[in-house]
Amino acid sequence: MTVESTLETVFRMESARIVAAAARIVRDVGIAEKLAQDALVAALERWPREGVPDNPAAWLTATAKHRAVDLVRRRETYARKLAEVGRALPEEAYDPEPSGPGDIDDDVLRLVFTTCHPVLSADARAALTLRLVGGLRTDEIARAFLVPEATVAARVTRAKRSLAKAGVAFEVPYGTDRAARLGSVLEVVYLIFNEGYAATAGDDLLRPGLCEDALRLARGLAALMPAESEVHGLAALLELQASRIPARTGPDGRPVLLADQNRARWNRLLIRRGYAALARAWESPRTEAGEVRAPGPYALQAAIAACHARAASYAETDWAVIAGLYARLGELAPSPVVELNRAVAVSMTEGPAAALALVDALAAAPALARYHLLPSVRGDLLARLGRAEEARAEFARAAALTRNESERALLRARADPPPGASRADPPGTA
Repeated sequence: MTVESTLETVFRMESARIVAAAARIVRDVGIAEKLAQDALVAALERWPREGVPDNPAAWLTATAKHRAVDLVRRRETYARKLAEVGRALPEEAYDPEPSGPGDIDDDVLRLVFTTCHPVLSADARAALTLRLVGGLRTDEIARAFLVPEATVAARVTRAKRSLAKAGVAFEVPYGTDRAARLGSVLEVVYLIFNEGYAATAGDDLLRPGLCEDALRLARGLAALMPAESEVHGLAALLELQASRIPARTGPDGRPVLLADQNRARWNRLLIRRGYAALARAWESPRTEAGEVRAPGPYALQAAIAACHARAASYAETDWAVIAGLYARLGELAPSPVVELNRAVAVSMTEGPAAALALVDALAAAPALARYHLLPSVRGDLLARLGRAEEARAEFARAAALTRNESERALLRARADPPPGASRADPPGTA
């Protein structure tokens, strides 16, 4: 591996920690991102001459922090000079330690709460957090929200400016401030995990580092906010989804559909952790008035994942329960993607014709216009109905829409299988 490729890999994996470490010092996420980029440039200049350090991530983090400290010192020097002429500016302390019982010593978690500040719109919070914490590119974020890349780029730029203008503190907030940001925090942690679970682009289906980061953040949130059922719901969902990762690709790196996965390879420890978190999420959460609160979207999705985990085989999956849970989820959090997933479950309980009607009703949804899983699911259903040529066309269309090479290869194979192979593979995601 070349120095450049090593650096690219390390920076992609560790950029959130590097930005968070610098932000803790300079108290500005926009400046912190620039300092992280400066550290990257310094590595590009020095590593080819001096060699890759034993711990490249620590080298990058230390370089960014040193530059952050230098910047703060220059600010303090400037402030002292102004004070000498009667225009004192408050000095900025850096590298504070957490002190409150509700605080947590995790710079990345602080970064998440900072970028999810209510001064930003919901869309801007999510885009900025995915950029700085998830290390996602603009095109990857655009895919997550099903919007143009230019829209995402503008959101990120405006968000950084808004945080700087508002002087938002780099901290994990308390009380009502924490509750106000929680929904956005949960959303972006989930989106970070999803990008790791099914990468937007590249040669590999999986980006395990992102899944691990999202799991760590979800577990940290569960420890920080033990009374919040949706925090446990998200943790349960990620634990259960992550349990399948070892079986989601074959020896050649190609995706393995859920129907074909070797369930003996599913991680039983993560499944047990998921069950435990799910039980906490469904422990009759109550409002401040004492009323029982219905399970939220993450708890419902975790319950769906638990149905898959409990089934000894694909054929033994309780699709009726899954279809019912998706129906509840659709009522609580309406989304064409939820409806598409419900259609897959309906196909297993009521047949492919009933599901095809649901999928065709989604065809006009603008959000799914370039969503490759729509023609992929439609191709599955058509194949099961014996409409082979139409199915091939749908798989080919899905292959053209995805930018992930592993997914594209799978879809192309289904569009043009070798002689004698079945075209009517069962539906399901990898």
